[in-house]
Amino acid sequence: MSVIILLLGASLAVAAGFLAAFIWSVKNGQFEDDFSPAHRILFEEKKDNTNE
Repeated sequence: MSVIILLLGASLAVAAGFLAAFIWSVKNGQFEDDFSPAHRILFEEKKDNTNE
C-alpha cells in the first residue's frame, strides 16, 4: 500500500512540473502565433537568385 502512495506522490509531482512548464511557456509567448504556421505552407516564398 505504501508503494501506491509513493507512486501517486511521484505522479502528482511530475504532473505539477508539466503544468508549471506549460504555464511558463504561455507567459513567455510560446503559443502566440497560432494562425500563420498553418497558412505558411500555402504561400510560396520568393527565392533569392543572387547565388546562381
